[in-house]
Amino acid sequence: MTGITEIRNGRVVTPSGVLEGGRVVIAGERIVRVDRGPASDSAGPTTVDADGRVVMPGIVDLHGDDIEHHRSPRAGASVDVRTALTAADRANLLNGVTTKFHAVAFEESPDDGRTLRTAETVAAELGREEYTLGDNRLHARCELADASADAVEGVIERFGVDLLSVMHHAPGDGQYDDEEFERHYVEDRNWPAEGVDDVIETRRSLDGADRDDRIRRIAGLARRAGVPLASHDDESARDVERMADHGTDISEYPLTRGAARRATDLGLATVMGAPNLVRGGSLWDNLSARDAIDDGLVDVLCADYHPPSLLAAPFVDTGESLSTRVNRVTRNPAAAAGLDDRGRIAEGARADLIVVDPAGTPTVDRAFVAGAEAVRTDRAATNDRRTPPAGS
Repeated sequence: MTGITEIRNGRVVTPSGVLEGGRVVIAGERIVRVDRGPASDSAGPTTVDADGRVVMPGIVDLHGDDIEHHRSPRAGASVDVRTALTAADRANLLNGVTTKFHAVAFEESPDDGRTLRTAETVAAELGREEYTLGDNRLHARCELADASADAVEGVIERFGVDLLSVMHHAPGDGQYDDEEFERHYVEDRNWPAEGVDDVIETRRSLDGADRDDRIRRIAGLARRAGVPLASHDDESARDVERMADHGTDISEYPLTRGAARRATDLGLATVMGAPNLVRGGSLWDNLSARDAIDDGLVDVLCADYHPPSLLAAPFVDTGESLSTRVNRVTRNPAAAAGLDDRGRIAEGARADLIVVDPAGTPTVDRAFVAGAEAVRTDRAATNDRRTPPAGS
């Protein structure tokens, strides 16, 4: 039998435990065997010696806006979208992300490089590209104060969408009070003060009725497209309930323990940022990911703005099993996105796999996307070989 890849001698992380000295066999795009059995005697399989390293599913990132940094590596400097997507794809794979939901902001914030036109351009590139190595998808983030629904509706008709979320970044609403809102945009994101004033005026002009109407329309778009709907930065249990009434499936970045608990009680998938966990707290003194995990309130971790933190997150000791920690970045986000074919090491699953050296800073030595080799470092290359046919 040819076209077989066998990863052996690894700490194989399954949804329910770890197989020490385990083996994973890939045929085509699928996993066909997971066990502790002896090496295959099939003629000519490619073998990878994991040498005791962690073998886990490829990471599924539901929310990563790091493509923005690839598009604008410095204020006032930008690169074309194809170059940015290629760079983001490779960077994510090197951090174990094999399925990426690029969180593209549909909003009018020109001083931040975010415009509806820019978002449409990125969406178009994601819709037609055939050159990336990972599975790159569109997460459309809809700013309620702007004409985001019109733009997203056009994108759905032309290119499709994979996840929709509702956001409303305004002073006094969500994670920023008036002073923090201005400081964040002026000091952290280099906006001119007058630009911030214009955005504050626009976003504060949205009254409650208009806001509900726009949420209702975006929820309708999600239903028509057959994709999950997420809320963003819910501050209270009532905020979560209001969004759940509109049909949300996912609660992203709940700001308080009360909001996270209500999302869990309602059966929503609760998502928090991996940098929050790895760093040890929120940048804005909001809910700590570690505290929420300790309370059993986090289903999924995402990259947010930093893919290396998403790779590191499963190796942060939370007192839980390794499989539980790995599930938060693999099986659980895949399930939340409706991707039942991946996110786990099991027979019949899509062969998205990574071999990780967790020592020090976790690094990816090998990555497979739908059974195809996407990342192979020099160290990994010294530990694999092609098994000679029997009798040679």
